[in-house]
Amino acid sequence: MLQRLRENKPAQGTLLALPTTLWLFVLLILPLLLTLVISFGRRSPDGDVIFTFSLHNYTRLFGVSTDCAGGQVSCFDPLYLNILTRSLSLALNTTILVITLAYPLAYFIARAHPKRRNLFLFMVLIPLWTNFVIRVYAWMMLLRKEGGINIVLGTIARSLNMDFEPLEMLYTPGAVLVGMVYEFLPFMILPIYTSLEKIENALYEAAADLGANPFRTFLRVTLPLSMPGVVAGTILVFIPVMGTFIVSDILGGRQVILVGNLIQRQFLDARDPTFGSAASLILMVMTLIVTYFYTRKFGFGEEIVAA
Repeated sequence: MLQRLRENKPAQGTLLALPTTLWLFVLLILPLLLTLVISFGRRSPDGDVIFTFSLHNYTRLFGVSTDCAGGQVSCFDPLYLNILTRSLSLALNTTILVITLAYPLAYFIARAHPKRRNLFLFMVLIPLWTNFVIRVYAWMMLLRKEGGINIVLGTIARSLNMDFEPLEMLYTPGAVLVGMVYEFLPFMILPIYTSLEKIENALYEAAADLGANPFRTFLRVTLPLSMPGVVAGTILVFIPVMGTFIVSDILGGRQVILVGNLIQRQFLDARDPTFGSAASLILMVMTLIVTYFYTRKFGFGEEIVAA
């Protein structure tokens, strides 16, 4: 039997993949199926799930309520729809800003002397050694009225004999955006650096021999060949930002509520797992749709390189 197994390559592949397949089925597929079933249920008065089939949670999420007048659809409340839109907008803005900041730094590291390259990468990775929540609280200390940023600005203003009123930076959308960019910047730098570091210097020399100036070389050589890193970094940043709630909870307070906060509070505070499950599935679908069209447009850089 062992001899036949050694000769049967498909059976070997199936056997090797079996532990991972079982792991994914038990810890991923089954919970998703349970979440789907619960999302069509109803919440009982004591917070339990009444298993039935109803689209109430989904219509409620998109602003259509059936609780306004005797079960008839008679009102529109955009509260949750605005939360979904705000989350998508923040994720897109964070991703764009992270790409803008990460690309020049990744290019600088990739073009640096090999002896200094590891030092620069080490400096990029140092913040990841600290707990995620602690890093967010550090920004809270910086952004509050009595925080470090206002102290520095106040000192500069007094040295110039100017009046200074401490800025209200904490618990604003801008504070959440700053926190998101800071937390996810390394996840964009590393993939882009990996793509840039693989580009051979001979390609730059060939472009120069053909008369291309630095800007044209960047557009026709560097950017296309680094697109796999940009796409990978975009996925690594966009998907977590869509679902995270810690940054917005600490830096945004009750003023900036994202879909991640909505899901968390439905399960923990409101004790409405049916609505929380529906919001979770809608979040997953939204993320998959945006990721699908993004990767279909850009692939993983192959189409642009081929062009």
